[in-house]
Amino acid sequence: MGLGGPIVKLGIVFAGLVLSLGAALCFTQTPADKQELATHLQKAQEYLREKQPGLAIPELQAVVTLDPANVDAQGNLGVLLFFQGKLPDAIPHLRAAVEGQNGLAKIQGLLGLAEVRTLDLGQGRRDLETAFPLITDQTFKVQVGLELVTLCTQSGDLDEAANVLSSLRKSAPDNAEVLYAAYRTYSNLSFESLLALSLAAPDSAQMHQLLANEETREGNTNGAIQEFRKAIAIDPRLPGVHFELAELLDTSQEPAIKKEAYHEYLAALAQNPQDEKSICKLGEIAAENGDFKKSLEEFDSAVKLQPGDANAKLGLAKALIELNHADKALPLLEQAVQEEPTNATAHYRLGSLYRQDGRVEDAKREFELYKKLKDMKDKLRAQYKELLIQPAEIQTDEKDEK
Repeated sequence: MGLGGPIVKLGIVFAGLVLSLGAALCFTQTPADKQELATHLQKAQEYLREKQPGLAIPELQAVVTLDPANVDAQGNLGVLLFFQGKLPDAIPHLRAAVEGQNGLAKIQGLLGLAEVRTLDLGQGRRDLETAFPLITDQTFKVQVGLELVTLCTQSGDLDEAANVLSSLRKSAPDNAEVLYAAYRTYSNLSFESLLALSLAAPDSAQMHQLLANEETREGNTNGAIQEFRKAIAIDPRLPGVHFELAELLDTSQEPAIKKEAYHEYLAALAQNPQDEKSICKLGEIAAENGDFKKSLEEFDSAVKLQPGDANAKLGLAKALIELNHADKALPLLEQAVQEEPTNATAHYRLGSLYRQDGRVEDAKREFELYKKLKDMKDKLRAQYKELLIQPAEIQTDEKDEK
């Protein structure tokens, strides 16, 4: 959400906040006439319960005039004025509540938003940054976080924007606004890094590796391969470069190029014996060539290196099934679908084993999940095809899905 965005959206978050504060209003000791104070407090509570904020506002104004230290009244009044669009009037009352009592994260978040909308960007950002990590309400946390991202982006502080988005993605992983903001921020960071590298080291291996990734993103496989080879010619030990080149070469259907991919995986593994992804790819190649014992050895090593890798367990299970050890494959597949519930192939394989064991209902459940996931991934694949990219996470094992 940009600066000066609509206030209405926040009403959903704070629809219950005014009422909860109203219920907390209490009699505080002041030099003012206690009877008059009590009357205003009672009327304010009644109007808040009846959801008549327009009538509650003058009563709360009378309360804070008589008792400026009443945190609940200050907070209530600030919230009501905020949602009436009277932001300059709301700010001093929200500030009084925040300064009068620690831990009012929502109130401080609302204060920060009001300050930003009245163009006090520096103070607004400080209040939002203080409130953000303490807010537990997911919807409001997203609202405050996105405002912070906008402020950080406008000031050129992309690293801080990325930090905020990292927190938001943990608390709201499926929120479309958060995901889009992440896409924009990471794209800006990527471009910024590309520009900086091109100025600092235009002929470096890293620059060619970066250009290769850009070519890959744009769907220019041949151009990417050329850039990776330039990077390797400059620095054969450049981290990740052999695996990245192998991944592109492995998409070819030509045996000679497939063989070259195999050697690049070996080069990646020679450079880093703990490269679990390369080990998995060697296991896949062995399986494609019908060498299931070798495939089993590779995937067994991969699982030992990364016990939480569902794909490694899936590969090991496939090899075990081919070697007539379905009993050992079953628990691996059950673990794989637990660790990666969106793995369509794992559900398909597990359903097949359940069916062989006569577990009809379990098999039915797994095949239904497989079909649902496959349909979803087919749609995603079609969308990504239009963008000339094919992310690995939406690719499936076609051999198992026929």
